[in-house]
Amino acid sequence: MQIQTLDIKEAGKVEEVRQGIIKISGLPNCAYGEVIELANGYKGMIIEFNPAAAYGIVFGDEQGVRVGDPVYSKGELLNVPVGENFLGRVVDALGRPLDGREEIEPAGFNPAFREAAGVMEREPINQALHTGIKIIDLLIPLGKGQRELVVGDRQIGKTSIGLDTIINQKDKNVICIYCWIGGNNAAFNKIIQQLKQKGLMDYVLAVSASAGSSTAEQYLCPYTAASLGEYFMYKGKDVLVVFDDLTKHGWVYRQMSLLLERAPGREAYPGDIFFLHSQLMERAGRLKTKFGGGSMTFLPLAETLQGDITGYICSNIVSMTDGQIYLNTNLFQEGFKPGIDLELSVSRIGSKVQCPAIRELSEGLRYEYVHFRSLLRLTRLRTKLSPEATAQLQRGRTLYEILTQENNAPVSQAEEITLFYAFKKRILEALDINQVKAFKNNFFKHLEKYNQSLIDDLNKYGELTEEIKLQLDKVIKEFFRTLLPG
Repeated sequence: MQIQTLDIKEAGKVEEVRQGIIKISGLPNCAYGEVIELANGYKGMIIEFNPAAAYGIVFGDEQGVRVGDPVYSKGELLNVPVGENFLGRVVDALGRPLDGREEIEPAGFNPAFREAAGVMEREPINQALHTGIKIIDLLIPLGKGQRELVVGDRQIGKTSIGLDTIINQKDKNVICIYCWIGGNNAAFNKIIQQLKQKGLMDYVLAVSASAGSSTAEQYLCPYTAASLGEYFMYKGKDVLVVFDDLTKHGWVYRQMSLLLERAPGREAYPGDIFFLHSQLMERAGRLKTKFGGGSMTFLPLAETLQGDITGYICSNIVSMTDGQIYLNTNLFQEGFKPGIDLELSVSRIGSKVQCPAIRELSEGLRYEYVHFRSLLRLTRLRTKLSPEATAQLQRGRTLYEILTQENNAPVSQAEEITLFYAFKKRILEALDINQVKAFKNNFFKHLEKYNQSLIDDLNKYGELTEEIKLQLDKVIKEFFRTLLPG
């Protein structure tokens, strides 16, 4: 006798459709976050309900949804596919491939809106995430498991900071996830092409919901990226997730909320916009060994308008992260790249994650740089300067030059140590700016050619022993004698 299985599901009907939001009647037992199936094969999710009706969002083109269409619910919450096979791939918010390649076989499914690990499952952050960006690694250090906001106006380098950090994770056993929310496809494709050309896709995966995607997919996109990251974190691996950017994510949620006729608050955002991003940010952290031992670091990006960091979304995310990297338009326009404003940027993890050499060399650098900027503003009004002020300006200009760095050119820990060791020894102040540039660009290449073992030791241990200092002094003298005569 053949046994038949029953597929029991609750049925409802579409009553109204408006810009990706559907009003449904006949689902009395639905829950928030529950998956629904539509007649055209699309999936959706319940985002609100009351005694009269339920409301859902559609993952797909709403043009295929008609009033009167049946809606089915199986009582399951939304899960997204995860697994090792996603590495090197570009997927949408539901884990479906966007790169034109074969379907991805998942290792399992994780809840999209998973509750963050509790305090007892976590351990203190004590390992550095090396970005390869000198000003960040020395003055705004990041740790594995940290949440650091990157904030600034349009087109001044926010995305570049995220990409340079991803580029610098090559051969460092860190899984990188790039999450693209609400931007245009051309810019996203350019970024992916750049990563492919550098041969980085072995440890990178991208989740995209561009401006042409449905509202529901743009809303879901960062949660999918976090779920994919959690799969690797609970396997004991270190993960970096770059969210580009959460301002557009906030816009999408505001649009959804206004269509649902929720009461608008400040800047027309709904009252639960803080919860929207805080439940996402809480998922970053470092796990204890018995819970997997991995870490997940978040670099959320947010956009300001004319440098106003007090905007609603920016100030919200500042309050739920472990610091912020603030990009200043004026600094960017004067040629200081990355245009990071040290007076407004901070890392609450601090120097405890830095290696001993960088911790030693970075001491006092922030004060020196901020003092230089203040002195520079004052000297614009004067023509005569004291010898002390002239010396301080020269040292500040040298620091300004060695902190400047082009896009897509992250540097190793050893290069940072050697460069700032020379600065701390006050060797570079006697040079003019062109000679400082020559030292910055050529000294490390000289060191690689003649003393690779020293570089290996600095990269591995990050310590400035007396023996290493003597070796560096010798190599610096040789460099000046042979390549910078006079």
